Amino acid sequence: MLYTKGEIECSPLDVEYDEKRLDVLNSHFQKLVDDNEIYCATYCLARYGKVFAHGAVGYKTYHKDPAVLVSPTDIHYIASMTKTFAAVAIMKLFEDGLLSLATKVGDILPQFNGPPFNGITIFHLLTHTSGMHPDRGCFPNDHNNGGYWHFVNMAYEAWKSKESSGFKEPFDWISAALSTGVRLEPDQQWMYSSFGFCILGEIIEKVTGIHSHQYLEDNILKPLGLTDTAFDLTPAMAKRYIIHGAEAEKDVADVLAGKAYQKDAPWDKIPSLGGGLVSTVWDAVRFGNMVLNNGTFDGVRILGRRAVEKMTDVAIKKPNYCWGSNEIRSYGIGFDHRNGNEFSFSAETVMHEGAGACALYIDPVEGLVASWIVPFVKPDWNAKAMYNTVNIIWSGLI
Repeated sequence: MLYTKGEIECSPLDVEYDEKRLDVLNSHFQKLVDDNEIYCATYCLARYGKVFAHGAVGYKTYHKDPAVLVSPTDIHYIASMTKTFAAVAIMKLFEDGLLSLATKVGDILPQFNGPPFNGITIFHLLTHTSGMHPDRGCFPNDHNNGGYWHFVNMAYEAWKSKESSGFKEPFDWISAALSTGVRLEPDQQWMYSSFGFCILGEIIEKVTGIHSHQYLEDNILKPLGLTDTAFDLTPAMAKRYIIHGAEAEKDVADVLAGKAYQKDAPWDKIPSLGGGLVSTVWDAVRFGNMVLNNGTFDGVRILGRRAVEKMTDVAIKKPNYCWGSNEIRSYGIGFDHRNGNEFSFSAETVMHEGAGACALYIDPVEGLVASWIVPFVKPDWNAKAMYNTVNIIWSGLI
């Protein structure tokens, strides 16, 4: 088995967990690697605030070199798990009285201060109920299937042409995106919109005067000691990056060569709160333990108890037709609620996945926090790597 053990803070038995179930978990990941479904897996499990399992299975790069195995402390893109960090940042501003969840986005960003956007609130953005077009692929043959980003790109190219002729007005990426309008009025359906979280990043900057990336770093990442979580890779972090494809390989090589990673314009100006962080499973579990412990961990207060309870309660139950679904979707503030016959975790569990093939689950009844990173070989979502893993982990509770 291509297994590497990581650092732990207590034994599984110390927190009433059956250690033999970790063998099942490792075998599960190894089979997914052998079947060419994932390149590797890293995972971290904690109960009652203590890490009792921390491991890795498989290869560090897509070249599948047996001499280069993945380590439990290796770093990867955590995609939409970033949204949970963004939601905590918004709730900090909520606690500080700088905004309300009922605040209309147009009261802060003038581009939203008119139909059909003037009914959208911060709450709507956090719960994916704004009525704005969802992520690309949510609905087949959607007229907005290129996403808001497509309209930003088109507008930017036109702006560059005008700029070369002496046009001086700065590029307004928000107005460019909003030119495609909305799909529905607010509060009608749950429709997954990463773009809405980019808007939340812009709101953070308008309210605080600090770029949203810096605000998260100063108020969440640094205080919690999340030294392996960032929006930009450093050379030291790049050495531990899980390379899942040629593009990631080039980015890592550039960083190691001393070239600061730089997005192309105008993306360098757009907040990446919809999915821009890289991290480790250890850092993700530490963040999860803060949520589990009502906003405080290791003596560091990030949020108050009532703010965390508001975030993790079911905030909305709305129709959901994304990705072929036909269900009532329960959702919190920045956190997902997944309940059903296919899961064994407690009903109060909150979670979030990332398209970077990763997950964070927080079960307050069992005191269990789990995170894993499983880069998919194929671009399709993999139920065995995500859902099946959940039930193996929860099966060890004594």
